Amino acid sequence: MSQAIDDAVLIRQCQRGDRTAFDSLVRQYEQKAYQYAFRLTRDPDEAADIVSEAFVRVFNAIGNFRSQSAFATWLYRILTNCYLDRKKKDRSKLHTSLESSVQLDTGEVERQVQDFSPGPAEEAERSARETAVQSALSQMPDYQKAMLVMYHVENLTYEEIAERLDLPLGTVKSRLNRARLALRDLLAGSMELFQVG
Repeated sequence: MSQAIDDAVLIRQCQRGDRTAFDSLVRQYEQKAYQYAFRLTRDPDEAADIVSEAFVRVFNAIGNFRSQSAFATWLYRILTNCYLDRKKKDRSKLHTSLESSVQLDTGEVERQVQDFSPGPAEEAERSARETAVQSALSQMPDYQKAMLVMYHVENLTYEEIAERLDLPLGTVKSRLNRARLALRDLLAGSMELFQVG
């Protein structure tokens, strides 16, 4: 049985309230989810917290899952959102008084705070790029979306993708290339968002 069919069966059982099926989904994906979260955070405890939070969100939202994308794609989107939400909370906790001064050998100077966070223009551009990519991905066949996510989000090699999908290596390379071309075509009207410099 393929991963997608196996997932679909488990998801239907979860939607009917089968906790055992949900536990099976968690067992099936927890290691991959943790590896992805750890790549984002580089902190084992934070990665574990993100995975726990993501699976709570999955549990609460599984009834709304309509299989328009692969379960793994949906899970990675939730993991990413958990990570970004956590980062937003962390940033809001960082408070340093701008009124305070710093004592140096040469005397006291006003504290200078440099803000490295993106400005409104950069944030708007990033958001527009993300929206354009999500919109383009939503128009693509599931297998193309899944391959793009595996390669560009999960950082899997061609060989690992071939193994996961039980496909010949050449097929993976050609399908991934076609998926990239399809994505590029879908993004053609938004290319100014992706110009460098």
